[in-house]
Amino acid sequence: MKTPLSSLRNIGPAMERSLNEVGIFSAEDFRDMGADAAYTRLLQGGARPHFIVYYVLHMALQGRPWNDCKGKEKQELRARFDALKSVRHDKGRARLEAALDALGVVERKP
Repeated sequence: MKTPLSSLRNIGPAMERSLNEVGIFSAEDFRDMGADAAYTRLLQGGARPHFIVYYVLHMALQGRPWNDCKGKEKQELRARFDALKSVRHDKGRARLEAALDALGVVERKP
């Protein structure tokens, strides 16, 4: 029997539903993949980027209160968040531009 995600600190019903929607169903699944991979999966599932959600996932894995993330640790997580967010954004933009180009809406670059 797997442990429910909601058994982890900071993971309430709404976050549990969001994680379930992207195929993360247990605390064990979440621990095995880690916060970065789980957050990436949320982004790929259509979630809007939000820094607090990102660091809440990290704090949940450590059993710490969500607002315990401060100082240098928070700055480092912010840099990682920005990197994850930019990868998703760039891929989404490239797909959009390719679709618009195929429709003849975007001028081809030489």
